[in-house]
Amino acid sequence: MEAKPSNALLFCLSTVLFFYTALCTPPEYQTLVINPLPLPSALSWTESDSETETTTLGRDPDSVNLQLHHIDALSFNSTPQDLFNLRLQRDASRVKSITSLAAAAAAAEGGGAVNRSGVRGKGFSSSVISGLAQGSGEYFTRLGVGTPPRYVYMVLDTGSDVVWLQCAPCKKCYSQADAIFDPSKSKSFARVPCRSLLCRKLDTPGCSSRTQTCLYQVSYGDGSFTVGEFSTETLTFRGSSVGGVALGCGHDNEGLFVGAAGLLGLGRGRLSFPSQTGDQFGRKFSYCLVDRSASSRPSSMVFGDAAISQAARFTPLLSNPKLDTFYYVELLGFSIGGTRVPGITASLFKLDPTGEGGVIIDSGTSVTRLTAPAYTALRNAFRVRASNLKPAAEFSLFDTCYDLTGIKEVKVPTVVLHFRGADMSLPASNYLIPVDTSGTFCFAFAGTTSGLSIIGNIQQQSFRVVYDLAGSRVGFSPRGCA
Repeated sequence: MEAKPSNALLFCLSTVLFFYTALCTPPEYQTLVINPLPLPSALSWTESDSETETTTLGRDPDSVNLQLHHIDALSFNSTPQDLFNLRLQRDASRVKSITSLAAAAAAAEGGGAVNRSGVRGKGFSSSVISGLAQGSGEYFTRLGVGTPPRYVYMVLDTGSDVVWLQCAPCKKCYSQADAIFDPSKSKSFARVPCRSLLCRKLDTPGCSSRTQTCLYQVSYGDGSFTVGEFSTETLTFRGSSVGGVALGCGHDNEGLFVGAAGLLGLGRGRLSFPSQTGDQFGRKFSYCLVDRSASSRPSSMVFGDAAISQAARFTPLLSNPKLDTFYYVELLGFSIGGTRVPGITASLFKLDPTGEGGVIIDSGTSVTRLTAPAYTALRNAFRVRASNLKPAAEFSLFDTCYDLTGIKEVKVPTVVLHFRGADMSLPASNYLIPVDTSGTFCFAFAGTTSGLSIIGNIQQQSFRVVYDLAGSRVGFSPRGCA
């Protein structure tokens, strides 16, 4: 009987073949322009700006276009280095929270909800995952709440479902940039009754015995939380109003929430903003996040049919039977310098029937995390192709860094992500990023011991990322911020 080679032997042979190909085949390179760590951009919004601002995507009565800004713009008197270090801290907390929830969901077998600390239980919780203190607050916009509208900053997060904001009267409220929203001054505010279908959409709703009002709670792994009444309210985007949006009106909110009033959940769950506004916006939205080190333009978001870019290449969305919030996609592999990376196959990213593993697209995670075997193979392949660069010491979670001091531009090997049906060829600034003010640049991927991989927002920069929930697909349009 003929012996078959082991998987380990096949991996070794494929790795040797890659190194041989790397030496014998002219690799593909592109130019990285050296830009420093960015300063926070100044905020210039006013209430009239929120009603009249326009974008190059044009106007459509069934679409809404918004400006997005990075949360660093709400951090005052901080150096670029301080802001970057804080971003990495938020990122670590965010990834820990996501992977813990995914693991808890996969382990759950009925009999109770998965609460926000990642532990099964029958406690009072709602179906969300992230929080501003955990790094979901990376991008925010300004919108009006109530009638007449009161304009506040709201974080937008594809890793959360429930919409919520701080409300008066406050038992306890954290500091935010605008006045606390007072529902008594809004003509469109309405409390959700305990027995309503809307209240039952929460995983484990509460009920006020005094007012028979539905109650919600969102709690986080670090002890932060928001508690209050579940209600409906009108939201206003650039003069276009959306009525009857279910949201949490929080009267007890504790944590370090970086100045924003609350969160607009953009996940796949039934209480997310895209799901709630399906009739008006067709369950379609997109965003384009600019490279903050190379552009002073704001990022943008579009809801409605205008969100679908004709230049986008789409990959199907996968469903996790245990967790409906996240956007799961099928990642097949990578190419470095024009050559497919050996050892990285679709099996490393498989979402199994129990809800374990998989790959998600997430706007609130900055640095892409790959399951350990995939990351090791990708990093090693990049190092081979980038042998022309001067190595530098490791920095924080980055183990592949280069000293580019005094250089204005440099050639770097190309990096391509291969999804089912769509390739994502990254600009150089999406994978070699500045990490200090002295010229150190690092490969912006990291490994994780979790089976869940996360495509972060650094890799998404300059692409218009299209979420077509009606078509169950996600698309990527290069140079989509123009």
